[in-house]
Amino acid sequence: MSPGRRARLALALGSLSAFGALTIDMYLPAMPGMAHELQTSMPLVQLTLTVFVIGLAIGQVIVGPLSDMWGRRRPLLIGMALYVAGSLWCAMAPDVGWLVGGRILQSLGAAAATVLARAIVRDLFDGTAMTRFFSTLMLVNGVAPIVAPVIGGQLLTVATWRAMFVVLAALGAALLLAVVFTLPESLPAGRRQPARLTGTLRTFRALATDWHYLRYVLAAALMFAAVFAYISGSSFVLQDGYRLTPQQFSLVFGANGLGIVLFGQANSLLVGRAADEHTLLRISLTVATLGGLGVLACAALRLPLPMLLTCLFTVVSMLGIVFANATSLALTRHGSAAGAASSLQGLLQFLVGGAASSAMSLTGHVNAVVMGATMFLCAAAALAVLSARRR
Repeated sequence: MSPGRRARLALALGSLSAFGALTIDMYLPAMPGMAHELQTSMPLVQLTLTVFVIGLAIGQVIVGPLSDMWGRRRPLLIGMALYVAGSLWCAMAPDVGWLVGGRILQSLGAAAATVLARAIVRDLFDGTAMTRFFSTLMLVNGVAPIVAPVIGGQLLTVATWRAMFVVLAALGAALLLAVVFTLPESLPAGRRQPARLTGTLRTFRALATDWHYLRYVLAAALMFAAVFAYISGSSFVLQDGYRLTPQQFSLVFGANGLGIVLFGQANSLLVGRAADEHTLLRISLTVATLGGLGVLACAALRLPLPMLLTCLFTVVSMLGIVFANATSLALTRHGSAAGAASSLQGLLQFLVGGAASSAMSLTGHVNAVVMGATMFLCAAAALAVLSARRR
């Protein structure tokens, strides 16, 4: 593959895989204001985030196996069209109930983009080359956490939160056109799975009993839950608890996204040269666990804000290393069913992340201690799963 084509492919697939994060992160600075305008409670506004994550999980389980049977291109085009429609629905929502409905439709479209980006990478690459390409995707994918909250924070200075969903609809439409004209089919007809339900169920059963696959998928899912606890709780913790403005919060959030990019690119340089994927994964999860413990300590002891932000950066930035290595190791043995394998990874990732967010909401008030405890426990559980041996 020529460098030019590789760069275009990374840009397209990175943008697709970033749609979930982009759709979550852009409206985080507006969540307190949304609760006020829609005359609803903070937990109900957080519910729109949880619903979106659950829709991402369920949508991936549907789209992944279908793409193994139909190819990647058709489900991707349908998914992007749903995303645009859902974004416009959210922009016009008169109350929080309608907003939840729009987020469900939006999540199903984002699910297609997320799962098929990983499956297309598995179609085209193998081994260390696949790991390095996943690291390259983090360069594009990591831009979403950097740019999205900044865009959201700046939009709030000139418009209401509804403008964010109009912008998301426009971005979805632009990427839909890009897929139509620049992204060919990556799964030839000869490599597709038979269109039978029993075959799909057998594939999922084989994946669910493959510990080599599960340990990496679960480790990635638990690490995502640690970061998702930060995503869902940080707007309330930093804005309400530490009195940051929406613009200041967006800059902090963007700096943590920059950490994902930097460490993702460091992983691309290190893998296959300084260490293998498993070693880099174990080291990054260890660092994330220590960072989560630091967040909890800073919150419990009321240490200065810069110390808390440093620990948050440590946890979040490790996602760039964890995802690239864990995803590559999980998909290595399942090239013939990359869509199903990618969808089960997405299901576990977002269900565990949604469970972590819901558990925080059950406390009644999300504060720094609750967020720190959730981040530490999830990162420690990810490290424990990676170290576990099947009997």
